[in-house]
Amino acid sequence: MRATLKYRVAGGFALLLLLFLTLIVAHFAVTERQRLRHDRATQRIDVARDTNHAVLQYLTDAETGIRGFQLTGDPVFLEPYTSGRAGAFSALQRLAGDPLDEESSRLLQLERLAAEDWLYGYAIPIVNAGVADTDRTRSLRGKDLFDRVRTANADVSAAVEDFEQRTGDDERGDAELTALLFAGLATLVVMAGIGLATLHQRHLLVPLEHIRLTLRRLADGDHSARVVPSGPPELRAVAGTLNDLAAETERLISAEQDRVTRAELRQAVTRELQEATEPARTAHRIAELIGTAMHAATVHSRITIQTGVPIEAAWPESVAPLDESIAEQARSCAPGSSMRPAGSIGTIVIPLSGDAGCPPGFICVARPDRPEWSEQESRLLIGLAREIDHAAHQERLRLRQARLINELRVLDEQKDVFVATVSHELRTPLTSILGYSEMLSEDEEHHVLSPAQKRGVGAIRRNAHRLEATVADLQILDRSDDRSRAVLPVDLTRLVHGVHAALTIPARAKGLECELTTEPAWVRGDAVQLERAVRNLLDNAVKFTAPGGRLECRLDCTGERAVVTITDTGIGIPADDVPGLFTPFHRAANAMDQAVQGNGLGLAIVRNIVSDHGGTVTVRSELGRGSTFTMTLPLIPARTAAPPRSGRG
Repeated sequence: MRATLKYRVAGGFALLLLLFLTLIVAHFAVTERQRLRHDRATQRIDVARDTNHAVLQYLTDAETGIRGFQLTGDPVFLEPYTSGRAGAFSALQRLAGDPLDEESSRLLQLERLAAEDWLYGYAIPIVNAGVADTDRTRSLRGKDLFDRVRTANADVSAAVEDFEQRTGDDERGDAELTALLFAGLATLVVMAGIGLATLHQRHLLVPLEHIRLTLRRLADGDHSARVVPSGPPELRAVAGTLNDLAAETERLISAEQDRVTRAELRQAVTRELQEATEPARTAHRIAELIGTAMHAATVHSRITIQTGVPIEAAWPESVAPLDESIAEQARSCAPGSSMRPAGSIGTIVIPLSGDAGCPPGFICVARPDRPEWSEQESRLLIGLAREIDHAAHQERLRLRQARLINELRVLDEQKDVFVATVSHELRTPLTSILGYSEMLSEDEEHHVLSPAQKRGVGAIRRNAHRLEATVADLQILDRSDDRSRAVLPVDLTRLVHGVHAALTIPARAKGLECELTTEPAWVRGDAVQLERAVRNLLDNAVKFTAPGGRLECRLDCTGERAVVTITDTGIGIPADDVPGLFTPFHRAANAMDQAVQGNGLGLAIVRNIVSDHGGTVTVRSELGRGSTFTMTLPLIPARTAAPPRSGRG
């Protein structure tokens, strides 16, 4: 019975499929054949129609040429006659080579004869005469012969149209026959399908309906629903398989519920770690979550966040302290694994990592009533330990960062006090040194000092002024909270010209070529500080450029920014020194190697001044070829319309 039903169903569907494929293939083959036949017939008809029309056109051109020659005797009129004659008989030859049917072939022969009668009876004698001929009788004869050509051409055209009509009728008849054939095949396919459905309804529908209802109950949540095997052996096998699937589904749902419980535990632990405010309270809460989810009897944990202050948690709170031998065994286990301590049934220990000053910890879960721990449960506890390790590491980093920030704040305050103290303590003796050196300089006029003493006094004054400038620079760097300076419109063009003029003398003394180009530009700020920034940049350009070099200072307006660009052909800056160039006390390595004087505060002062004015300062340099410093400041509407100025010095 099993084989009979199997082969019957297979044979029925195979027959149905075969009929369906036969219908498709036959429809495609017949339709394609009819299309190709129609295309060939249409192409032959179009060629015959167009060629026959071309014959008449060629002969008309030839007849026009003959008439012109007959009236005028001018050989020029024979050109269309010659081409028309050749074209007409060539076209007639093509038509005769592929006639549509016997009637069209006969009419084509008559058309050719009419064309030859006109040609030999009228055209050729006129051409052979070679002179104009106004004989009316000959002209009438020529017209009569050409009318016969037109009549024969029209007969051929009518034959072509008649052939086209007959071909269309034949194609429509074939299409109707094809439609009837396909309708019969389609009816056969439908009848085969109905027969197959009727044949197997009794053996398939009732058992399948029972299976459907059972599946519906399973889908609605009734996991106890099972199929009663009935019907053919194949459906009995399906029923048995479905019952096995239902049992496996029930098992998987139970496992999924356990997995969801573990996932909720992981999420709850992660949430507790993210919202942790008190490490001790968080440790107790996590121990409770683990114990509840794992159906454990006891949970112990130990972890160290701050050096020397371990955090211990136990669940439930009334549980006895953990045996220290278990803690000793936990220390021998590497983080990321688990261990079963000897002598403790149903206990699993997950080690936690530590770091410098914080020894490793552990999580110990005991479940005596269920001594076996599954692989999934072990992986879950290891994953939770990894999360706890990460949170503990982050907390340790936070505490260390807070401690470092506090130490840096203290160092910054000490730095401010140191700079203020040094500036104050240096200013008083500097005042005395400068005062007495001025008094000694006045004695030079009375020739009291010897040449050596004069040189010594000059050295004292120069170095005292240099030290005074250094103290002033330190005070500028230490005035980050000073907001008392005046903020007024500043003519940046005039300021740049003034600084450039002041530095022209030392530049010329070194033989430097200086170029200045400016545009009208107004900015808002402290003119004294801005002048100091521009002076520091130009002074560095003069200082670090060898004799015979070149300096260029430009002031341009780009959009809403004023751009001051200072370019030199000096020693340049090593690429490694560029990032720290605007840091206080930073000096380029080549500047120190060449013993160029400086304290490393000038560019830091420039950066502070420009930043306080809402601008930026950048540098582009190539070692041994020079540097370009670019300072940008926000523009304000011009107070005067001064034209661009440029000069050289």
